[in-house]
Amino acid sequence: MLVRKFCLLLTIVAVAFCQTESLESVNDEELLGLFRNEKYVIVLFTKKDCAECDKLENILTNIREDLVETCGAWVVKSTSSPLVKLYSPSKEPAIVFFRHGVPLLYDGEISDDAISHFLTDNKEPVVKELTDETFEHLTQASSGATTGDWFIMFYSNDCIDCQRLQARWETVGAKLKTRLNVARVNRKTTGRVTSRRFHIIEEPTFLFFRLGKMYHYNIPRYDVASFVSFASDWYKNARSEKVPVPKSPFDDLTQQIADYLRENAWVWKLVSIFTCIALTLTFLKRLRAAESTKSKKPEPSKVPSGPTEKVKKSK
Repeated sequence: MLVRKFCLLLTIVAVAFCQTESLESVNDEELLGLFRNEKYVIVLFTKKDCAECDKLENILTNIREDLVETCGAWVVKSTSSPLVKLYSPSKEPAIVFFRHGVPLLYDGEISDDAISHFLTDNKEPVVKELTDETFEHLTQASSGATTGDWFIMFYSNDCIDCQRLQARWETVGAKLKTRLNVARVNRKTTGRVTSRRFHIIEEPTFLFFRLGKMYHYNIPRYDVASFVSFASDWYKNARSEKVPVPKSPFDDLTQQIADYLRENAWVWKLVSIFTCIALTLTFLKRLRAAESTKSKKPEPSKVPSGPTEKVKKSK
C-alpha cells in the first residue's frame, strides 16, 4: 500500500514537472542551424531576470504541444542573443516565427489563445515580392482596377534598416491580409525600373496605392501599429498623388542617368573639373590665335601723293 502511494506521488510530481518544464535553450550557432534545416522554428528571445520573459516562456510552454502538432515547429528559446536586434525593435522579450527562414514578429495580446491563433494562422509568408515584370500586372496601380489596395516597401539588400524591418513587415502583412495586399520591391535589383518610375531614391520607402492614387508613408515611426493604422485609415491625412504610368524605355534611361548623377556626386565634380579645363584651354587657344594674327598682319602700302598720268598710245 505504501509502495503504491509512493509511486502515485512520483507520477504526480513527474507530470507536474513536465507541465512546468521550460523551453529548450539554444545558442546562436544552433539557432542558425535550425533556420537552415527546419521549415518552422518559433523562438523566444529572452534575457535573465525578466518577469515578462518568464511569462511568455510559460505561455509558449503551455501551447508548445499544439504548435508542434499544428505547425510541426521547433519551439526554443535564446537568451541574450545579439540576433534579436534583427527582428525586434524593443529587443527582449520577443517571439519570432521563422517560416522557411522568413521571420514573423509576434505583436499582439499576451495570452495563450492569441499567440497560438496568430502563429498557427500564419504558417506561410504573406508579403509578396514584386519585380519590374510583375508590378503593374499584379497591382494595376495606375488603372486602379480590381486587385485591391497595395502597401509596398521599397528596400535593398545592403540596407540594415530594411533587414531589421522584415519581421515587422511580415507582421503588418499578417494583420492586413484580409483587407489589402502587402508587398515589397528590391530597389537595386529586380525593381530598378519600378523604383525609377516612382522616383524612389532611398530605402526603406513606403507607398500606399488605392484607387489610382498613391500616398507616401512619411511617419517617422516604423512599428507595426503605425503601419497598420496608416493603411487602414490614416492615409487620408497624407497628400494623394496620381500614380504615374510606366515609363517608356527612353524616359527610363533619362531617369536612370539623372538618378546615377544624383547618387554619385563625384561625377558632377569630375565633369565640372573637365569643363573648367576645357574652357580654359579653349580660351588660351583663341587668345594665342588672336596674338598670332595680330603679329602677322601686313603693313598698309604707300599711296603716291601726285595724280596719276594716263599714257596715250601714239598712232
